[in-house]
Amino acid sequence: MRLPGIVDVRLAHRARVSLEAVAAVRGLTPAVVITGGSKGIGLALAKRFAKTGKPVAIVARGAEALSLAVDEIAAATGQRPLAIPLDITVEDSGAQIDKALLAADLYLDILVNCAGMGLSGRFAEQETADIERLIALNISTLTRLTHHAVGSMSPRGRGGIINVASFAGFVPGPYQAMYYASKAFVISLSQSLAQEEAGTGVRITAVAPGPVDTDFHADMGAENALYRRLPMSMSADAVAASIYRGYSMGHRLIVPGLLNRALAAVIGVFPYPVIAPVMSWLLWPGERDVESPTDKPDSK
Repeated sequence: MRLPGIVDVRLAHRARVSLEAVAAVRGLTPAVVITGGSKGIGLALAKRFAKTGKPVAIVARGAEALSLAVDEIAAATGQRPLAIPLDITVEDSGAQIDKALLAADLYLDILVNCAGMGLSGRFAEQETADIERLIALNISTLTRLTHHAVGSMSPRGRGGIINVASFAGFVPGPYQAMYYASKAFVISLSQSLAQEEAGTGVRITAVAPGPVDTDFHADMGAENALYRRLPMSMSADAVAASIYRGYSMGHRLIVPGLLNRALAAVIGVFPYPVIAPVMSWLLWPGERDVESPTDKPDSK
């Protein structure tokens, strides 16, 4: 059955493709750009995309970590990614990424916003500077890079953005309040933009993984939290495989892992006053006799 309104809107979007924007990237090769690409999910995704033969660029602050990641990706895939050492929280990070790509005869075709940080502990006791740093990286920078990317992709009539959020975005997170709130923002923004860009050729996807076996939890001071003992935990490689598969299928929201998907499907039934005490028990960062994630055989 033809739905005139939807069809007409999509045709109108396609009519806005700019020949000038298309001409601007003629002779350049489309690339995947991954922020936070030197470790964890970002590194695993870089390998996954590199295996397809598509040029990959990884962005991170640390030049040494980037160099090690480049070698690891090259050894695993036979393709050497472009390394872009950059603090993405600076105002012109999008333009700097474009400049680095252009120097390598590439242009941004798929953006993966994977860089992020967490904070564990009682909100009232956290440093203001740490809270502002989290907002700057998890929210402001992701928003700015997403806006920059959509602004160039939409006129060309092609492109994609993968925003890595978290299962945390579905529920309240006592003792990780800022992290959970930031991921709720990412999911909401991504789902809204996916609808806005429907029919333009630009695909926008949010990813909501559960706990992943990386150093992220220890870095944020949550290595003793009870949630680290749950069977939801996945390897970065498994999460990356799920993201790549879901994005390729055009999914707007990807929740890696069967158990995580089942929980996501039912979690909305319960009101926050019911969920919050349970999450408080799971996220409390106090000392517990918990197996360290680094002791697990599939840790990254």
